Amino acid sequence: MSKQIHSISGRPRSIHADQAILQATLDLLAEVGYQSMSIEAIAARAKVGKTTIYRRYTSKEEIVADAIESLREDLSTPDTGSFWGDMDILIENAGKKINSPLGRQTLALIISTASSNPQFAEVYWKRYTQVRREAFAKVLERAKFRGEIHKDADIDLIIDLVSGSLYYALIFKLTTEPVEAYMHRTMDLLLKGISTG
Repeated sequence: MSKQIHSISGRPRSIHADQAILQATLDLLAEVGYQSMSIEAIAARAKVGKTTIYRRYTSKEEIVADAIESLREDLSTPDTGSFWGDMDILIENAGKKINSPLGRQTLALIISTASSNPQFAEVYWKRYTQVRREAFAKVLERAKFRGEIHKDADIDLIIDLVSGSLYYALIFKLTTEPVEAYMHRTMDLLLKGISTG
């Protein structure tokens, strides 16, 4: 008998069904891609009824976002009292989670799915990307408060630049440099700037 958890409405939910739905979604993403998969196909692969899925999700985009995120670990926000103390922890954690065949595959899947489907991009942004950005922003805001970075530093742009360079390095750039070292160099360059004046 599968374990039960209660949904918001109080109705028992099967953890086994939850896991089967997420795994079926991941399998279909790999086999047929986002555009060709359907909720009917997910239900058939997971061996659950469509109503079981609709009790949990309102759209295919939500299912896919949760399925992809099930491959990633939760993000914690360090507070060591210094910018580089916090950044070293963030960089180490990101390196462990992303710099693996599964991590790279997951990242590529997120990018390819988001680029072809605006609805998925919006769902994933609201449910997951924004949360990670807010955690990074906290580290940068504390660094501002301590005077470690310029008070007028554009935090959103810093996050964009760091994220973009990381995605590029992981998916396109062939290098033997550890991802942690690459991220550290990127942040160091952002902090120092490139102007001589």
